[in-house]
Amino acid sequence: MEKSRIGILGAGKLGLALAKLGAEAGYEVWIASRKPAEKNALAVEILAPGAKVTNVEELLAEMPIILLAIPLSNYPSISKEQLAGKLVIDAMNYWWEVDGKDAIYSTIEESSSERVQHYLHESNVIKAFNHMGYHDLEAEARPHSAPNRKAIAIAGDDAQAVDQTAKIVDDFGFDPVVIGGLAAGRILEPGSELFGANQTKANLLSLIERIQGEQRSTPSTAKIESAT
Repeated sequence: MEKSRIGILGAGKLGLALAKLGAEAGYEVWIASRKPAEKNALAVEILAPGAKVTNVEELLAEMPIILLAIPLSNYPSISKEQLAGKLVIDAMNYWWEVDGKDAIYSTIEESSSERVQHYLHESNVIKAFNHMGYHDLEAEARPHSAPNRKAIAIAGDDAQAVDQTAKIVDDFGFDPVVIGGLAAGRILEPGSELFGANQTKANLLSLIERIQGEQRSTPSTAKIESAT
């Protein structure tokens, strides 16, 4: 599978870190935010050299793969029509400081990425790059087969889209670990033991096996929401 073109929606710390990794891996990377392109140009030049700064409309229209690195509460502002038929990688997380104290984005019935998939119902949404902090993403990327390489968990319902995302994760410098469908991605969200995980593949698999085993024996009714 040839390296492809990726559009990163969101030019904050996570978006810039991922843009840097993609450009270094040989991908054609475009990045945009709600700010005018010229407002992001200097940050991209310094922190993600090789990535192209553009605007949201052009990015959504032109790029075949879209990586979402925006506040979770902003996903309903994305054009469904422009993302129809595309691979959408969801790296978003709920933060009450940004997304509000009253909103609920993940429940036992529906994870946050399932909710995004229901909104982008003509796209293939895959959860990845959300559980590791941007600073760890920048520091821990390693070539394929490097010793003590760190791992990124992936959750998705479409096998081909999962495989495509796994290659991107590998190219960006991490061992891909597929944990199941989008519903399984709930264990990667804030509040879970895996959120923030900066582990090798073997250690991450061990953690996932234990957590999923505990969930099977003790069904959870927890939901990710704001602190009261």
